[in-house]
Amino acid sequence: MMDFGNMKGNEDVRKALHAMVQTGRIPHALMFYEDDGGGALPVALEFLTDVFGGSGKVARLIHPDIHFIFPITTGSKVSGTVSELRSEQFLTWWRELVAGNPCFTEEELAEALGIEGKAAGINVADAKAILAKLSLTPVEGGWQSVVVYLPEKMNAQAANRLLKVLEEPPLKTVFILITHAPDKVLQTIASRCQFLRVLPVASTIHAADEARLDLFSDLMEALVDRNLPAALEVGETLAALGSREKQKTFCKFANACMRKIFLLQQQLPALAGLNEQEEPFFVRISGRLKKSFPRTAAAVIDRSYQLIERNVNQKVLFCDMVDRLYMMI
Repeated sequence: MMDFGNMKGNEDVRKALHAMVQTGRIPHALMFYEDDGGGALPVALEFLTDVFGGSGKVARLIHPDIHFIFPITTGSKVSGTVSELRSEQFLTWWRELVAGNPCFTEEELAEALGIEGKAAGINVADAKAILAKLSLTPVEGGWQSVVVYLPEKMNAQAANRLLKVLEEPPLKTVFILITHAPDKVLQTIASRCQFLRVLPVASTIHAADEARLDLFSDLMEALVDRNLPAALEVGETLAALGSREKQKTFCKFANACMRKIFLLQQQLPALAGLNEQEEPFFVRISGRLKKSFPRTAAAVIDRSYQLIERNVNQKVLFCDMVDRLYMMI
């Protein structure tokens, strides 16, 4: 069970959420934007504990009126027709993961659910199941909530069904969406949510992210030094990662890094959410790049992500990505 009393970081966000409950002005939909593994789920659960009157069932993930949706697919622990799978079939492993590591990464979630190396998503079966539950009177007669982890991974059918209930939400119902890519969430859904940025804290920095930061920093240092062979060597390393999912995760990580560089260049260091370990690199590199670079580089990296999904040869696409970034310096 999580001990919210020992939570650190994001004090302003947590105070704002607490004030919502105290004043009775609880939005019907909140969207938390975090970096992968950034710890938005504990913040959301602390908020829901307030909403549900301090019930310990919230932290244990067993409150009957709180429903969780997250990306799933067939794997080693649950099998069947992908389009018919529902998150509730994976709840045992979801609870175990959150109890042991509430600041988990997408990669750690996939491993816990037995779907590592596979493209997971949120399908219409989950949306239908949630709508059916929301049509019933809450078990404990008070609030009810739906927590959607990674709404950017909803397919069109699921997103459209969720949109309908967001447009006309039941009374005393709060939706919480936790995203790593707000720009990829259906705009009509995002526009109906109150947006909150949850910054990472030092204790949520993962070893895998440290390795990705090493790769990213090697790439950026080579680019600003105009050292194309060294940059291409990083591209070779990326092409040799163990799976396409790991390559996609790096691309998402790199785009999050570009956002930090952009915010530093705009003199907004507080929003960048840098920790002590990474701050020297980001401050240094942001001063050596053109202000147009982060935006255009993010588009190049996003293109590489899409090509990975299309099974383009990894060596070719990462060589192309490095070359495009090199030409933009």
